[in-house]
Amino acid sequence: MPAERTHEYLARLLDVIIKERECAKRLDMNGMTHAMGEKEEIVQYLSFVQELDEQDKPLAARIRNENRRNAFLFKSTLGWIKELMEFFGKGTVTATYSSSAYSVPSQINGRLLSGKV
Repeated sequence: MPAERTHEYLARLLDVIIKERECAKRLDMNGMTHAMGEKEEIVQYLSFVQELDEQDKPLAARIRNENRRNAFLFKSTLGWIKELMEFFGKGTVTATYSSSAYSVPSQINGRLLSGKV
């Protein structure tokens, strides 16, 4: 693949990675899905590149950093969602006491999102 063409693909990949992050921040799932598909196509083309020109190495480093930023955003957001789901899934009453003062597991499952009281 010619070096000029490789540079074009790298520049487009950087734009798509930034677009992907912006769509994620706006919760634009359609835009994000489109950006992910476009990113996969570009990566397929770039997978045939054997060696980068020296001029393209800073661009490739920036792409790596931006992609890591996206990965950190997605991982931290997923962790936040997981924590929220665990919070809402916890029982509000862990145990009750029997007539002999022993703790007994509660009959309430505590799912705040179940709609049951």
